[in-house]
Amino acid sequence: MYELKDLKETNRLRSAYGDDIILYDDRDQSVVYKLLSEFQLGDQIYAALQQENSKDGEPEIYKVTFDAEGEPELETIDDDDEWENVSELYDEMTFSDNDTK
Repeated sequence: MYELKDLKETNRLRSAYGDDIILYDDRDQSVVYKLLSEFQLGDQIYAALQQENSKDGEPEIYKVTFDAEGEPELETIDDDDEWENVSELYDEMTFSDNDTK
């Protein structure tokens, strides 16, 4: 189980794609997401993305993996415990950033 002190901010996705990332939904429609944050916990990188036209404002958290050429790819987090831990740390990071501004 990781803690906030274990989190390191990264910028691999932002360097590769900029602030906007286009993903495709299950109907193969493109959806623009804003890259809110990316961070590393241990050996794993995660990214928080938010749909441009999101009504609920909740970000989606993805794992960042790399293909054979070293290009970043996004994967959903299938493990419930991992998702819960990463989501809680993202919330802590977000609220602590807001508290210092």
